[in-house]
Amino acid sequence: MDRYFDKLDDRWQTLPIRKQHQYTLYFFVGYLLLTAGVIFKVWYDTAKSGNDMHIEHIENPVLKKKESPATLQDTITTILKNRIYER
Repeated sequence: MDRYFDKLDDRWQTLPIRKQHQYTLYFFVGYLLLTAGVIFKVWYDTAKSGNDMHIEHIENPVLKKKESPATLQDTITTILKNRIYER
């Protein structure tokens, strides 16, 4: 890996300074356009009128389930059986 980066660095050093400057400028302009696009997208998404935040109470998911108490009691035997068969 170091050899690859050394070769890449040697190739960069052999380029004329004007070409290095040009490539650096192209990468900077690309980065600037990408950053501007992301900022615009975030601004556009937050400016929509349909983006309202609804704050509600957190509900316990266990209470939402419609399971009978018999199946809940069977979980202990299921856990014990699973432990026995894991060996």
